[in-house]
Amino acid sequence: MVTLQSAENALKNVYLGVISNQLNLVANPLLSMIKHSTSNIYGKEIRKAAPVGINGGFAAGAEDGKLPDPRSTKYVQFVAELKNLYGQLEISDKAIRATSNNITSFVNLLNDEMQRLIEAGNFNLGRMIYGMGSGEVFSVTEINESEKSLVVDIPGNVVEGMPLILRGYDGTFSDAAGVYMVEYVDKANAKVYLDKANFSSYKIGAGTKAYIPNSKDKEITGIEALFSINSYYGLNKTDYKWLNPYKRNSGKVYISDTLIQEGIDAVEMTSGSRINYIATDVGTKRVYQEYLSAYRRNVDIAELAGGYKTITYNGIPVVGEKHVKSGVMYLLNTNDFTMYQLCDWKWLEDESGRILRQNPGYATYTATLVKYCELLCERPCGQGKIMQIAKTLTPPSDDSSGSDA
Repeated sequence: MVTLQSAENALKNVYLGVISNQLNLVANPLLSMIKHSTSNIYGKEIRKAAPVGINGGFAAGAEDGKLPDPRSTKYVQFVAELKNLYGQLEISDKAIRATSNNITSFVNLLNDEMQRLIEAGNFNLGRMIYGMGSGEVFSVTEINESEKSLVVDIPGNVVEGMPLILRGYDGTFSDAAGVYMVEYVDKANAKVYLDKANFSSYKIGAGTKAYIPNSKDKEITGIEALFSINSYYGLNKTDYKWLNPYKRNSGKVYISDTLIQEGIDAVEMTSGSRINYIATDVGTKRVYQEYLSAYRRNVDIAELAGGYKTITYNGIPVVGEKHVKSGVMYLLNTNDFTMYQLCDWKWLEDESGRILRQNPGYATYTATLVKYCELLCERPCGQGKIMQIAKTLTPPSDDSSGSDA
Protein backbone atom coordinates (compact mmCIF):
# COMPACT_ATOMS: atom_id res chain seq x y z
CA MET A 1 0.00 0.00 0.00
CA VAL A 2 1.27 3.46 -0.94
CA THR A 3 1.67 5.85 2.00
CA LEU A 4 3.17 9.27 2.54
CA GLN A 5 6.29 7.56 3.87
CA SER A 6 6.67 5.36 0.79
CA ALA A 7 6.26 8.46 -1.38
CA GLU A 8 9.11 10.11 0.54
CA ASN A 9 11.30 7.03 0.18
CA ALA A 10 10.73 7.03 -3.57
CA LEU A 11 11.66 10.70 -3.83
CA LYS A 12 14.83 10.20 -1.78
CA ASN A 13 16.09 6.87 -3.05
CA VAL A 14 14.80 6.59 -6.62
CA TYR A 15 14.11 9.99 -8.12
CA LEU A 16 16.84 12.19 -6.64
CA GLY A 17 19.63 10.57 -8.65
CA VAL A 18 17.60 10.80 -11.85
CA ILE A 19 16.82 14.46 -11.25
CA SER A 20 20.46 15.31 -10.50
CA ASN A 21 21.64 13.62 -13.67
CA GLN A 22 19.01 15.33 -15.78
CA LEU A 23 19.68 18.81 -14.40
CA ASN A 24 23.48 18.49 -14.49
CA LEU A 25 23.89 16.82 -17.89
CA VAL A 26 20.72 17.29 -19.91
CA ALA A 27 19.65 20.82 -18.92
CA ASN A 28 21.99 22.38 -21.47
CA PRO A 29 24.80 21.07 -23.72
CA LEU A 30 27.16 23.75 -22.41
CA LEU A 31 26.41 22.85 -18.80
CA SER A 32 27.15 19.21 -19.57
CA MET A 33 30.72 20.19 -20.56
CA ILE A 34 31.41 22.24 -17.43
CA LYS A 35 33.04 20.53 -14.48
CA HIS A 36 31.41 20.55 -11.03
CA SER A 37 33.40 20.97 -7.83
CA THR A 38 32.90 21.27 -4.08
CA SER A 39 36.39 22.74 -3.49
CA ASN A 40 37.28 26.39 -2.76
CA ILE A 41 34.08 26.90 -0.78
CA TYR A 42 34.37 28.70 2.55
CA GLY A 43 31.08 29.10 4.36
CA LYS A 44 28.65 30.66 1.90
CA GLU A 45 31.36 31.91 -0.47
CA ILE A 46 33.64 30.69 -3.22
CA ARG A 47 37.20 31.95 -2.90
CA LYS A 48 39.28 31.05 -5.92
CA ALA A 49 42.84 32.15 -6.70
CA ALA A 50 43.15 32.95 -10.42
CA PRO A 51 46.60 33.20 -12.08
CA VAL A 52 47.59 36.35 -13.97
CA GLY A 53 49.99 35.82 -16.87
CA ILE A 54 52.79 33.26 -16.61
CA ASN A 55 55.65 32.37 -14.28
CA GLY A 56 58.50 34.84 -14.83
CA GLY A 57 61.32 32.58 -13.71
CA PHE A 58 62.18 31.05 -17.10
CA ALA A 59 64.99 32.42 -19.28
CA ALA A 60 68.02 31.43 -21.35
CA GLY A 61 71.53 32.08 -20.05
CA ALA A 62 75.24 31.41 -20.28
CA GLU A 63 76.67 28.00 -19.44
CA ASP A 64 78.42 29.38 -16.38
CA GLY A 65 76.21 32.44 -15.91
CA LYS A 66 73.67 33.39 -13.30
CA LEU A 67 70.44 31.41 -13.27
CA PRO A 68 67.14 33.24 -13.79
CA ASP A 69 65.71 34.85 -10.70
CA PRO A 70 62.73 32.91 -9.36
CA ARG A 71 59.53 34.83 -9.97
CA SER A 72 56.32 33.31 -8.76
CA THR A 73 53.10 33.53 -10.72
CA LYS A 74 50.89 36.46 -9.78
CA TYR A 75 47.41 35.61 -8.48
CA VAL A 76 44.23 37.50 -7.76
CA GLN A 77 41.32 36.21 -5.73
CA PHE A 78 37.79 35.83 -7.04
CA VAL A 79 35.13 35.97 -4.34
CA ALA A 80 31.54 34.97 -5.08
CA GLU A 81 28.53 34.13 -2.97
CA LEU A 82 26.81 30.81 -3.61
CA LYS A 83 23.41 31.25 -5.29
CA ASN A 84 20.32 29.41 -4.07
CA LEU A 85 18.41 27.36 -6.65
CA TYR A 86 15.04 25.86 -5.72
CA GLY A 87 12.52 23.58 -7.37
CA GLN A 88 9.07 23.00 -5.89
CA LEU A 89 7.08 19.77 -6.23
CA GLU A 90 3.45 19.56 -5.05
CA ILE A 91 1.27 16.47 -4.59
CA SER A 92 -2.29 16.55 -3.27
CA ASP A 93 -3.46 14.29 -0.46
CA LYS A 94 -6.32 13.17 -2.69
CA ALA A 95 -3.91 12.01 -5.42
CA ILE A 96 -1.90 9.96 -2.92
CA ARG A 97 -5.00 8.32 -1.49
CA ALA A 98 -6.46 7.66 -4.94
CA THR A 99 -3.36 5.68 -5.93
CA SER A 100 -2.69 4.06 -2.54
CA ASN A 101 -3.86 0.63 -3.71
CA ASN A 102 -2.41 0.83 -7.21
CA ILE A 103 1.36 1.04 -7.30
CA THR A 104 1.39 1.54 -11.09
CA SER A 105 -0.85 4.60 -10.86
CA PHE A 106 1.28 5.97 -8.04
CA VAL A 107 4.49 5.54 -10.05
CA ASN A 108 2.86 7.27 -13.02
CA LEU A 109 1.82 10.13 -10.74
CA LEU A 110 5.35 10.62 -9.42
CA ASN A 111 6.88 10.22 -12.89
CA ASP A 112 4.63 12.94 -14.24
CA GLU A 113 5.44 15.33 -11.39
CA MET A 114 9.18 14.61 -11.69
CA GLN A 115 9.15 15.20 -15.44
CA ARG A 116 7.45 18.56 -15.02
CA LEU A 117 9.96 19.59 -12.37
CA ILE A 118 12.88 18.51 -14.57
CA GLU A 119 11.50 20.39 -17.58
CA ALA A 120 11.16 23.59 -15.54
CA GLY A 121 14.67 23.13 -14.10
CA ASN A 122 16.24 22.43 -17.49
CA PHE A 123 14.62 25.46 -19.08
CA ASN A 124 15.60 27.89 -16.34
CA LEU A 125 19.14 26.55 -15.94
CA GLY A 126 19.63 26.89 -19.70
CA ARG A 127 18.38 30.46 -19.49
CA MET A 128 20.61 31.32 -16.51
CA ILE A 129 23.76 29.86 -18.05
CA TYR A 130 23.69 32.53 -20.77
CA GLY A 131 22.43 35.36 -18.57
CA MET A 132 24.14 37.98 -16.42
CA GLY A 133 23.03 36.80 -12.99
CA SER A 134 20.62 39.75 -12.82
CA GLY A 135 17.58 37.52 -13.26
CA GLU A 136 16.55 39.42 -16.40
CA VAL A 137 14.46 37.22 -18.69
CA PHE A 138 14.07 39.67 -21.57
CA SER A 139 14.04 43.33 -22.53
CA VAL A 140 11.03 44.85 -24.32
CA THR A 141 11.49 46.54 -27.69
CA GLU A 142 7.83 47.53 -28.25
CA ILE A 143 4.34 46.87 -26.85
CA ASN A 144 0.81 46.32 -28.11
CA GLU A 145 -1.50 47.05 -25.22
CA SER A 146 -4.69 46.10 -27.05
CA GLU A 147 -3.52 42.52 -27.65
CA LYS A 148 -1.60 42.35 -24.33
CA SER A 149 1.66 41.55 -26.10
CA LEU A 150 5.31 42.56 -25.86
CA VAL A 151 7.99 42.28 -28.54
CA VAL A 152 11.13 41.07 -26.77
CA ASP A 153 14.83 40.61 -27.50
CA ILE A 154 15.18 36.94 -26.43
CA PRO A 155 11.87 35.10 -26.99
CA GLY A 156 13.62 31.78 -26.31
CA ASN A 157 13.87 32.77 -22.63
CA VAL A 158 10.09 32.71 -22.20
CA VAL A 159 7.60 29.86 -22.05
CA GLU A 160 3.89 29.58 -21.40
CA GLY A 161 2.97 29.52 -17.72
CA MET A 162 6.02 31.51 -16.65
CA PRO A 163 5.34 34.15 -13.95
CA LEU A 164 6.95 37.56 -14.54
CA ILE A 165 7.33 40.89 -12.84
CA LEU A 166 8.04 43.91 -15.04
CA ARG A 167 10.43 46.79 -14.42
CA GLY A 168 9.25 49.86 -16.32
CA TYR A 169 11.40 51.92 -18.64
CA ASP A 170 11.89 54.42 -15.81
CA GLY A 171 13.70 51.71 -13.84
CA THR A 172 11.03 51.09 -11.20
CA PHE A 173 9.08 47.89 -10.64
CA SER A 174 5.35 48.04 -11.28
CA ASP A 175 4.55 46.29 -8.00
CA ALA A 176 0.94 47.42 -8.06
CA ALA A 177 0.41 45.43 -11.25
CA GLY A 178 1.41 42.24 -9.45
CA VAL A 179 2.68 39.14 -11.25
CA TYR A 180 2.02 38.76 -14.96
CA MET A 181 1.52 35.26 -16.37
CA VAL A 182 2.72 34.31 -19.85
CA GLU A 183 -0.21 32.95 -21.86
CA TYR A 184 1.47 32.45 -25.24
CA VAL A 185 4.87 32.96 -26.88
CA ASP A 186 5.05 33.65 -30.63
CA LYS A 187 8.74 32.90 -31.09
CA ALA A 188 8.69 33.50 -34.85
CA ASN A 189 7.70 37.14 -34.25
CA ALA A 190 9.39 37.49 -30.84
CA LYS A 191 6.04 38.27 -29.18
CA VAL A 192 5.05 37.45 -25.61
CA TYR A 193 1.34 37.55 -24.71
CA LEU A 194 0.45 38.23 -21.07
CA ASP A 195 -2.70 37.67 -19.04
CA LYS A 196 -3.28 41.38 -18.47
CA ALA A 197 -2.35 44.72 -20.00
CA ASN A 198 -1.54 47.32 -17.36
CA PHE A 199 1.22 48.78 -19.48
CA SER A 200 0.33 52.46 -19.78
CA SER A 201 -0.44 52.85 -16.09
CA TYR A 202 2.95 51.55 -14.95
CA LYS A 203 5.42 53.06 -17.46
CA ILE A 204 5.85 49.79 -19.33
CA GLY A 205 7.15 50.11 -22.88
CA ALA A 206 10.37 49.89 -24.86
CA GLY A 207 13.19 49.36 -22.36
CA THR A 208 11.05 47.49 -19.84
CA LYS A 209 12.74 44.41 -18.40
CA ALA A 210 11.12 41.22 -17.13
CA TYR A 211 12.24 39.07 -14.19
CA ILE A 212 11.16 35.90 -12.44
CA PRO A 213 9.52 36.94 -9.14
CA ASN A 214 12.02 37.18 -6.25
CA SER A 215 14.96 36.33 -8.53
CA LYS A 216 16.43 39.72 -9.39
CA ASP A 217 20.22 39.66 -8.88
CA LYS A 218 19.98 36.18 -7.33
CA GLU A 219 20.63 33.89 -10.31
CA ILE A 220 23.92 32.22 -11.18
CA THR A 221 26.43 34.38 -13.06
CA GLY A 222 26.09 33.36 -16.69
CA ILE A 223 28.18 33.83 -19.84
CA GLU A 224 26.86 37.29 -20.74
CA ALA A 225 28.17 38.67 -17.43
CA LEU A 226 31.72 38.31 -18.76
CA PHE A 227 30.94 40.78 -21.53
CA SER A 228 28.38 43.14 -19.98
CA ILE A 229 29.32 43.69 -16.33
CA ASN A 230 32.25 45.91 -15.35
CA SER A 231 32.92 44.16 -12.05
CA TYR A 232 33.63 40.44 -12.05
CA TYR A 233 33.63 38.68 -8.64
CA GLY A 234 34.98 41.65 -6.75
CA LEU A 235 37.46 42.83 -9.38
CA ASN A 236 36.91 45.90 -11.56
CA LYS A 237 37.76 45.44 -15.24
CA THR A 238 39.07 49.00 -15.40
CA ASP A 239 41.70 48.19 -12.79
CA TYR A 240 42.31 44.63 -14.03
CA LYS A 241 42.27 45.06 -17.81
CA TRP A 242 43.29 41.47 -18.42
CA LEU A 243 39.80 40.45 -17.27
CA ASN A 244 38.26 41.92 -20.43
CA PRO A 245 37.27 39.24 -22.96
CA TYR A 246 37.36 39.62 -26.74
CA LYS A 247 34.35 41.44 -28.22
CA ARG A 248 33.68 42.21 -31.87
CA ASN A 249 30.95 44.82 -32.18
CA SER A 250 32.09 47.01 -35.07
CA GLY A 251 28.95 46.82 -37.21
CA LYS A 252 27.16 44.19 -39.23
CA VAL A 253 29.21 41.14 -40.20
CA TYR A 254 28.42 38.09 -42.32
CA ILE A 255 29.01 34.55 -41.17
CA SER A 256 32.06 32.78 -42.53
CA ASP A 257 34.87 30.52 -41.43
CA THR A 258 37.17 33.54 -41.59
CA LEU A 259 34.96 35.53 -39.19
CA ILE A 260 34.96 32.67 -36.68
CA GLN A 261 38.68 32.04 -37.04
CA GLU A 262 39.52 35.73 -36.56
CA GLY A 263 37.69 35.64 -33.24
CA ILE A 264 39.37 32.41 -32.16
CA ASP A 265 42.80 33.75 -33.15
CA ALA A 266 42.23 36.98 -31.22
CA VAL A 267 41.27 35.06 -28.07
CA GLU A 268 44.13 32.60 -28.34
CA MET A 269 46.78 35.25 -29.05
CA THR A 270 45.62 37.41 -26.15
CA SER A 271 45.16 34.78 -23.48
CA GLY A 272 46.54 31.48 -24.71
CA SER A 273 43.05 30.00 -24.30
CA ARG A 274 41.92 27.17 -26.58
CA ILE A 275 38.34 27.61 -27.78
CA ASN A 276 36.43 24.30 -27.66
CA TYR A 277 32.78 25.41 -27.75
CA ILE A 278 30.83 27.83 -29.93
CA ALA A 279 27.33 28.91 -28.90
CA THR A 280 25.06 31.05 -31.06
CA ASP A 281 21.38 31.69 -31.62
CA VAL A 282 19.50 29.13 -33.71
CA GLY A 283 19.06 31.55 -36.63
CA THR A 284 22.80 32.19 -36.93
CA LYS A 285 23.46 28.46 -36.74
CA ARG A 286 21.10 27.92 -39.69
CA VAL A 287 22.89 30.62 -41.68
CA TYR A 288 26.22 28.91 -40.95
CA GLN A 289 24.78 25.62 -42.18
CA GLU A 290 23.75 27.41 -45.38
CA TYR A 291 27.28 28.74 -45.67
CA LEU A 292 28.75 25.24 -45.39
CA SER A 293 26.28 23.92 -47.94
CA ALA A 294 26.92 26.79 -50.37
CA TYR A 295 30.62 26.06 -50.40
CA ARG A 296 29.99 22.30 -50.63
CA ARG A 297 31.91 21.46 -47.52
CA ASN A 298 31.45 18.34 -45.48
CA VAL A 299 29.33 19.00 -42.42
CA ASP A 300 30.89 17.16 -39.49
CA ILE A 301 28.65 16.24 -36.58
CA ALA A 302 29.73 16.13 -32.94
CA GLU A 303 27.83 14.32 -30.20
CA LEU A 304 27.95 16.01 -26.82
CA ALA A 305 27.16 14.68 -23.35
CA GLY A 306 23.45 14.30 -22.80
CA GLY A 307 22.86 13.05 -26.35
CA TYR A 308 23.13 16.44 -28.10
CA LYS A 309 24.29 16.39 -31.73
CA THR A 310 25.47 19.47 -33.58
CA ILE A 311 27.56 20.73 -36.49
CA THR A 312 31.19 21.72 -35.97
CA TYR A 313 33.77 24.27 -37.06
CA ASN A 314 37.20 22.61 -37.33
CA GLY A 315 36.07 20.02 -34.80
CA ILE A 316 34.61 22.63 -32.41
CA PRO A 317 30.87 22.12 -31.76
CA VAL A 318 28.64 24.96 -32.98
CA VAL A 319 25.49 24.84 -30.85
CA GLY A 320 22.29 26.74 -31.60
CA GLU A 321 20.83 28.08 -28.35
CA LYS A 322 17.37 29.56 -27.92
CA HIS A 323 18.67 31.51 -24.92
CA VAL A 324 21.26 33.46 -26.97
CA LYS A 325 20.31 36.85 -28.41
CA SER A 326 19.90 37.04 -32.19
CA GLY A 327 23.10 37.76 -34.10
CA VAL A 328 25.41 36.80 -31.22
CA MET A 329 28.09 34.09 -31.18
CA TYR A 330 30.09 33.12 -28.08
CA LEU A 331 33.56 31.57 -28.41
CA LEU A 332 34.24 29.64 -25.21
CA ASN A 333 36.81 27.47 -23.53
CA THR A 334 34.72 25.26 -21.25
CA ASN A 335 37.84 24.19 -19.32
CA ASP A 336 37.93 27.68 -17.79
CA PHE A 337 34.49 27.26 -16.21
CA THR A 338 33.54 25.47 -12.99
CA MET A 339 30.16 25.06 -11.34
CA TYR A 340 31.09 25.31 -7.68
CA GLN A 341 28.53 23.76 -5.36
CA LEU A 342 28.10 23.20 -1.67
CA CYS A 343 26.57 19.85 -2.59
CA ASP A 344 24.65 18.31 -5.46
CA TRP A 345 20.86 18.54 -5.73
CA LYS A 346 19.15 17.58 -2.44
CA TRP A 347 15.64 17.54 -1.02
CA LEU A 348 15.11 20.11 1.71
CA GLU A 349 14.43 18.23 4.97
CA ASP A 350 12.83 19.36 8.21
CA GLU A 351 14.18 18.53 11.68
CA SER A 352 12.63 15.06 11.57
CA GLY A 353 14.12 14.29 8.14
CA ARG A 354 10.82 14.57 6.27
CA ILE A 355 10.82 16.09 2.79
CA LEU A 356 7.06 16.11 2.12
CA ARG A 357 5.43 18.85 4.17
CA GLN A 358 1.76 19.78 4.31
CA ASN A 359 0.98 23.27 3.08
CA PRO A 360 -0.75 25.03 6.01
CA GLY A 361 -4.46 25.28 5.34
CA TYR A 362 -4.36 23.05 2.24
CA ALA A 363 -4.70 19.32 1.56
CA THR A 364 -1.46 19.29 -0.41
CA TYR A 365 2.14 18.33 0.27
CA THR A 366 5.22 20.14 -1.01
CA ALA A 367 8.79 18.93 -1.52
CA THR A 368 11.62 21.37 -2.24
CA LEU A 369 14.67 20.55 -4.35
CA VAL A 370 17.67 22.73 -3.55
CA LYS A 371 21.21 23.38 -4.72
CA TYR A 372 23.68 26.05 -3.54
CA CYS A 373 26.07 26.84 -6.37
CA GLU A 374 27.68 29.43 -8.61
CA LEU A 375 29.31 29.40 -12.03
CA LEU A 376 32.82 30.86 -12.15
CA CYS A 377 35.10 31.52 -15.11
CA GLU A 378 38.75 31.49 -14.06
CA ARG A 379 39.94 33.15 -17.28
CA PRO A 380 37.42 35.71 -18.58
CA CYS A 381 39.89 37.01 -21.17
CA GLY A 382 39.97 33.50 -22.67
CA GLN A 383 36.43 33.86 -24.04
CA GLY A 384 35.04 35.78 -27.01
CA LYS A 385 31.84 37.26 -28.39
CA ILE A 386 30.93 38.26 -31.94
CA MET A 387 27.89 40.56 -32.33
CA GLN A 388 25.69 41.87 -35.13
CA ILE A 389 25.93 38.76 -37.30
CA ALA A 390 23.61 39.25 -40.29
CA LYS A 391 20.56 37.08 -40.85
CA THR A 392 21.50 36.60 -44.51
CA LEU A 393 24.29 34.46 -45.91
CA THR A 394 25.99 37.02 -48.15
CA PRO A 395 25.67 40.80 -48.51
CA PRO A 396 22.90 41.77 -50.98
CA SER A 397 24.40 43.70 -53.91
CA ASP A 398 22.45 46.86 -53.00
CA ASP A 399 22.95 46.64 -49.25
CA SER A 400 24.63 49.64 -47.72
CA SER A 401 22.43 50.24 -44.69
CA GLY A 402 23.25 47.23 -42.55
CA SER A 403 19.56 46.72 -41.78
CA ASP A 404 19.78 42.93 -41.84
CA ALA A 405 21.90 42.74 -38.73
